[in-house]
This record gives sequence, structure tokens and C-alpha cells, in this order.
Amino acid sequence: MFHHQQRARELAQLTPPDFIFGTATSSWQIEGSSKTRASSIWDDFSLAGGIKDGSSADPACDHINRFETDLDLLSWLNVDAYRFSVSWPRVMPSGDLVSTAGLDFYDRLIDGLLARNIKPALTIYHWDLPSELEAKGGWTWSGISDQFARYSEVLATKFADRVEMWATLNEPWVSAFLGYATNIHAPGRNNPADGFVASYNLMLAHGKSLEALRSNNVRNAGTVLNLTTIISDDDLAVARSHIDLLQNRFWLDLLAGRGLSDELIENTKSILDWNFVRHDELKLISKPIDWLGINYYTPTRLSRVSGSVAVGQDLALYPGTPKQVAFNPLPPTTQMGWEIHAPSLLTTLQQTAARLPGVPLYITENGGAFPDELIDGHITDYDRVDYFYDHICAALNAIEQGIDLRGYFAWSLLDNVEWAEGISKRFGIVYVDFETQQRIPKLSAQFLREINLIRKSNL
Repeated sequence: MFHHQQRARELAQLTPPDFIFGTATSSWQIEGSSKTRASSIWDDFSLAGGIKDGSSADPACDHINRFETDLDLLSWLNVDAYRFSVSWPRVMPSGDLVSTAGLDFYDRLIDGLLARNIKPALTIYHWDLPSELEAKGGWTWSGISDQFARYSEVLATKFADRVEMWATLNEPWVSAFLGYATNIHAPGRNNPADGFVASYNLMLAHGKSLEALRSNNVRNAGTVLNLTTIISDDDLAVARSHIDLLQNRFWLDLLAGRGLSDELIENTKSILDWNFVRHDELKLISKPIDWLGINYYTPTRLSRVSGSVAVGQDLALYPGTPKQVAFNPLPPTTQMGWEIHAPSLLTTLQQTAARLPGVPLYITENGGAFPDELIDGHITDYDRVDYFYDHICAALNAIEQGIDLRGYFAWSLLDNVEWAEGISKRFGIVYVDFETQQRIPKLSAQFLREINLIRKSNL
């Protein structure tokens, strides 16, 4: 028996019988066929040169035309669930206009999953805002949350009876602070105040979306946050607390009904005035969710820099952070430069369970970009297998400690367009040749398949 098979057997035997294993993708990163939908902020951003290697959404993984092949891969993997996102500009290309063809694609995708006994896990928004709405102000526009509620209602009306899990948003911190506070992501704005306004409007959109879902018989709805553990020496406690506030507590406080903290208002008073926030909106945002998804990749490790050096580009993602602080990821790291540290997944789960008690948790994304090499038709990505093994062990440890963790989704099913990095950073468990669109399962796919096969043979 190979080493990865022994590890797969070990994990399968430790996994609770009702635990959900799945994998995930997002619409803009894989679908292609941009001419059959309206434009999104990521199309505009790529045309403006915002993607490092010059990639665009065409053809990406050509998933629109090859989704049956990808569904067969999911079936081969023996996953319990598949997390995907709907393209807002594909379904609602202009205003309240609904595209029948756009809805039909997701109709066939969902039916294809159900035919293969795979639970559909639908994310309503994974960053591809229609360009038409960005022209009105995007996530800083006061009308955006009502527009999002209408979009959510369209999806719920069509798919409520067939989708197992619903997520309103994916990683609103990224949408707000990479897209609006800095110009790292689409739409490429660079205004800290816009980042905070977008953050709040995203959460208000979540609240209104949840209301629309509930009104249309959706019973299993939550949202997805990218949460992590902030690590530093005690002399950086102030910076650590502020970054933890913006990365973790801001979102969880709103969901838990704690509103805006005094710390947030004090730390950001030189950036914006929060007097636009209304009490009734806070109540709406804090309506109970059925589950919370956590996307975890890496801890945020801080160190002090000497002299009077201001924070760099990365820490501009956390407006209001004290100066003389820098990110300090320790080796080993992924190709993204992200520190690999599975113990921080455990601490992230622990702190989230304490901050949002009583809400079931899922790990909705976890994975890494590594320098995959196609040799004689095979990709032996041992580093990714190690990554998955260590992080799944941490997840199972959390369950042993009493944390209500119910599932794990590997990121990602396919190599894809990794946002501003383009196709040069590969996160997939399935290799994609972007010239031919050939799919080749990597060793990591074999590893996850083994876990699923052994688990199900024991049931």
C-alpha cells in the first residue's frame, strides 16, 4: 500500500459517518463563455491589465461546455457535495432582466449533480459583480443590497427544492478590502473608506438575501467568511487585535448581533463616520443562519519592522493598522507565499465556535497552490497531499474537542484562473491543460478519492 493510501485509510476511519466531504469552484474562475453573459467587474479588471499573467475569463476551464465531464470527475472522486457559485451577470444580465439561458445552465448542472447523488452547495455571490452595478457604485452604492435580494429571490424561486446548501456570500472581506480599499482585486478601487462601506453593504446584502431565501422555502442557508488566526509577539498586541477585528470579529460580531464594536469605531474614526448604519439593518444582518462556512488557507503572522517604516501594501488591507508592522510568513509556504500551518486551522475553528456559538461550521475552502509538474501524464503533488492530510487532521481534532464541524470542501476541483494571479497559480486537484482543456487528476485527487471510497465502504 502506498503512503498516501495509508494516510487516506487513517483519515477515513477517523471521520464521523455523517461528515460531508466535497470540493469547490467559482463561476468566473472556471466557466468561460463570457460572450453568453453580461460583463462583470473581473472582465473589466482583466481588460485593464489587472491580472499578472494576462489571463482572462476565456476560455478559463470552458466549464460551460464541459460541465458533464466535470460532473463525471466529481462522481469519480466520490464526493458527498460540490460547492459552486452562480454568475450574477449570467443570470441577471441587466437590471431586473432574467436570462432564461443563464438559469438553464445551472438547472442542468444541479440536475446533473443530483443524478450522481452529489449534494449541490450553491454560493450566490463569488465576486463577479455585474459591471452595470459597479457603474452605479458597486458595493458602495446604497441600492446594491436590494438588487442582491432580487437576484437571490430569482435563484431561490428556481432552485430551492433541489439545492442542499445555500451561501449568500463568499469572503466579503476580500470583496471589500482587496477590491475597494486597495486595487489588488476588481473593481480596482483604492480608498479605505470605500472598503468599510463595501463591508457593511455586503453584510446588509447578506441579511436581505437571507430574508429572500427564507421567503422562498430555502431551509439550509448560511454564508462564507475567510477567517484565520493572527499570530504575533505580545508587543504587537494592539496591531494583532486590530487585524483580528477586521479579518474576523467585524463579520462575526454582525452575525451574532453584537453590532459595531467601540474598538472598530475608535480605530477607524480618521477614515469614516459610521453614522450611516441603522439599528433595523443590524437586526436584519443578525438573523439566524443555519451554518457558517470558513475558508482557511494560512495564518496571519506579524512581526515588527525597525525604524519608522509605514505598513506595506499587504497591511493596507487592514486600514488603521499601527505602523512598524509587517507580515512575516514562516516557511514552508505555498506558491502564493502563504505559510502552511495546519494548527492555525484548529485555533481558527476554536475561536469561531466561541464567537458565534451554536452555529454549525463547515470548512468551505482549504488548499494550496504548488509547482505542479506534468511528467509522463502524471502529477505527483505530494506537497498538496501533505497539506490536505495535515489540515484534515486538524479538522478532525476540532471535532474531537467538541466543535460542531460538519464538512470539508477542498479548494479546488480544477486548476483555474486564480483571480489577479491568473492561470500561473494552480490550486486544483485536477490538472487542466489550458491549451487543450484536458483534465488529469493529480495524486491529491487520488488521495481524496481514497478517503471517500473507504469512508463509504465502511458505512
